Amino acid sequence: MTAQLETRTTGATLWFTGLPSAGKTTLATALADRLRETGRAVEILDGDAVRPVLSPELGYSRADRDANVARIGWVAALLARNGVLSLASVVSPFAAARDGVRSQHAASDTAFLEIHVATSVEICAERDVKGLYARQRSGKLDGLTGIDGEYEAPRSPDLVLDTADRTVDEAVDELIALLDKENLL
Repeated sequence: MTAQLETRTTGATLWFTGLPSAGKTTLATALADRLRETGRAVEILDGDAVRPVLSPELGYSRADRDANVARIGWVAALLARNGVLSLASVVSPFAAARDGVRSQHAASDTAFLEIHVATSVEICAERDVKGLYARQRSGKLDGLTGIDGEYEAPRSPDLVLDTADRTVDEAVDELIALLDKENLL
């Protein structure tokens, strides 16, 4: 009997970075929903959901944040190498850590696209999805990324999305166009 091999879908990682409440998870979820409708294998790696599992012992120092980003990046690369479209929604405030994830993908010839969800700190603070900005204002939280904690914006992301000036559907259309342009659909 002759075995037939199926055509394997090319995997990739879309790395959504930006301030807390910028819209990273909202965009990743909406994109995943749209792609799943087409039968695409998609996995969301949301930083808030993954951290307690992969990095429960880590705090929020620069070294700990970088270690958490590296771990999530490793999982994303593993999934992507196996045909899954990994959507990593992670604040990932430091460029060197994100560059490390990009390099890890490049070493295994796996596509990596950096998406900067570049929503202003004012809009993020208005949304305050997790109450982080309110806790920071009241003095109960130090080191909030973008306020009193550093955020290094990507130098040359593959796509910049400001969720203040477009709908979720419009942003997802731009993400789909990027995936199409990169032959990743």
